[in-house]
Amino acid sequence: MIRFLHLTEMRILGRETRPSVREMKQKGNTIPSEDVCPECKSTHIIHDPESGELICGRCGLVMKESMMNDGPEWRAFTPTEKDTRSRVGVPLSFAVHDKGLTTMIGRIGRDAFGRRIPLDRKLQMLRLRKWQIRSRVHSSVDRNLAQAMAELDRLSDKLHIPPGIKEKAAVIYRKALERGLVRGRSISAITAASLYAACRVTQTPRTLREISGQSPVEKKDIARCYRLMLRELDITMPKPDAQLRVPKIAAKVGVGERTQQKAVEILRDASKLRTTAGKDPMGLAAAALYIACVMCDEKRTQKMIADAAGVTEVTIRNRYKGLKEALDLEV
Repeated sequence: MIRFLHLTEMRILGRETRPSVREMKQKGNTIPSEDVCPECKSTHIIHDPESGELICGRCGLVMKESMMNDGPEWRAFTPTEKDTRSRVGVPLSFAVHDKGLTTMIGRIGRDAFGRRIPLDRKLQMLRLRKWQIRSRVHSSVDRNLAQAMAELDRLSDKLHIPPGIKEKAAVIYRKALERGLVRGRSISAITAASLYAACRVTQTPRTLREISGQSPVEKKDIARCYRLMLRELDITMPKPDAQLRVPKIAAKVGVGERTQQKAVEILRDASKLRTTAGKDPMGLAAAALYIACVMCDEKRTQKMIADAAGVTEVTIRNRYKGLKEALDLEV
């Protein structure tokens, strides 16, 4: 049965919910252009969420009615409110071996109403829990991923790695597993190499020495796996930027924001003159921060900055002389 809106209803609808075509496209009230009105062939279609109707904006034909709204019935104004009010599960994550798609059966001995579960039902749930855990890692690939993701989670927690970089490292490890690079090699070494590669790609200041210090594998084994992954997976690494290393060193020695900005300006001027090519970015950042401390009257010794940066005092002195001569600084 075809129903048309009355002229009065059309005027009310046009006055309240009939904005311009541009505004409707921004608000998502229009449907794709291939859906046209069967009466007047108009593409000006209005979706009225209050009545659940799909109405032609030109002739008033009600094309659909009693449409279901698949959106949430609540509103959220901050990301925190959105996370707390959402009733769906966690998003897919490559840092979990099964991407978070399986169901976990806990050891709680009470039901949803807080009542105690009978003994026979409790034993049945324990048996189901055991077989559910076994089914999650039924293949060698799943067992490999479960062990690798647990090691990646431990390293990320120790090194304070952000979740985005952790996801990137998990993707790199999965690619290495698909190429067969893990066969015959240590899972911990490949995992640490994947995390180091993710840090290099995203310009996160984490050195190979720091990662090997938290890993049970030696530094040379991680470096060997890292070079193998670069060669086999065709990963292109960006040029290391010394400016991104300044906040890490400054946080360890307790340097103020004004001094950090001065060190970044020194490194930016030095990169314009092409005097930073071929030099260790951590040593350059440490030397620039030391110069900034001297210029801003913050007393920090070369040994303090060298220990925070993981370089020697000789490196800071050499980079200090190079930056001073190139930029003609009066220190």
